Amino acid sequence: MVNKIGAIPVGGSFNLKHYRKGELLEDFSIHNTVTTTGKAELAGLTNGVTSGAFTYIELGTGTTAALAANTALETPITAAGMPRITSTASRVTTTGTDDTARLVHTFTSTATVSVTEIGVFDASSAGVMLARQTFAAKGMEADDTLIATYSFKIGT
Repeated sequence: MVNKIGAIPVGGSFNLKHYRKGELLEDFSIHNTVTTTGKAELAGLTNGVTSGAFTYIELGTGTTAALAANTALETPITAAGMPRITSTASRVTTTGTDDTARLVHTFTSTATVSVTEIGVFDASSAGVMLARQTFAAKGMEADDTLIATYSFKIGT
C-alpha cells in the first residue's frame, strides 16, 4: 500500500498558437507525458544531485504516441528555423503562489514543415527530456510562427 500523504503530483501541458501573416490559424492545448528520466532529474534537482534547468523546447515530426519511457523526440526538427532552443522561463501562479513553471518561445519557420511533436529538455543537445507529446500535424509555411508555451504544475 502506498501512503499518499504528502505526495506531490506533477504534470504539465503545452499550448500552441499557429500564426500565418499575423492571423491566428489555431490555438490549442494538450496535456503532456512526463518522462521517467524527467521525474528522476526533478528529484535530483531537488536535492542538488543533478543540475541543469529544463529550459529548452524542441519541435519534431514524429507521430508515435508519447510514453513515459521516451528519452528524446522521435524525429527532431533541426532546420527550417526551428531547432531546439532556449525558451523564456518564468514561474506563474495557478492555484498557489509560483506553483507553475512556464516556458515560452516563438518559432518562426523558414521553410515548409509539418510539426507533430514537442518536448522539453535540460540541454541544447542530448540532455534529459522532461516531457513530450504528439498532436495532429501543424502545417508550417515559411514565415509562419508557432508560439509554444509549456506549463508544468507542481501540486494539485
